[in-house]
Amino acid sequence: MSEATRDIEALIELMARLPGLGPRSARRAVLHLIKKRGAVMAPLAKAMAEVATSARECAACGNIGTADICDICRDERRATGEICVVEDVADLWAMERGQAFKGRYHVLGGTLSALDAVGPEELRIPKLLARVRDEEIREVILALNATVDGQTTAHYIAEALDGSGVAVTSLAQGVPIGGELDYLDDGTIQAALRARKRL
Repeated sequence: MSEATRDIEALIELMARLPGLGPRSARRAVLHLIKKRGAVMAPLAKAMAEVATSARECAACGNIGTADICDICRDERRATGEICVVEDVADLWAMERGQAFKGRYHVLGGTLSALDAVGPEELRIPKLLARVRDEEIREVILALNATVDGQTTAHYIAEALDGSGVAVTSLAQGVPIGGELDYLDDGTIQAALRARKRL
């Protein structure tokens, strides 16, 4: 294998490590990048190099940005007394795409998991409790995934905030907009039925 081929294979192997890309998809992506070297590959490489040196975690909420405090935390209009707790930065970005929440966020960095030896100290739960105490928070919205670990984490946080005078809420669960009952799993139907409301 020549030096040039080794470089290309190394790039394919690195690309295959990305979520959603396997070896075949990575090979196709690398081939596309090579064919579009000037228009795509060079700007992509430059942008990746810049982000690799400038990206950092927000000291307040855990979001990813290019400053020590992210734009959301710096925005005084978002000091609403509400914190939306999410597992990961991807969840924060998903919430922002919806443009429905106007408060601030807190990224835990995962969920509690006895099997993986992930306890509160491995997550940003102590930081959350300090923020609730120091930032005059009135409501903590738990926007955690509807998994066993997500629900365990939600219950842990709710118990930790019990007696603090802060309202602890969670996202509604059930039938999604545009969803058809025939395609939903049993757990989703049960959650939707329990969360029914008067019209």
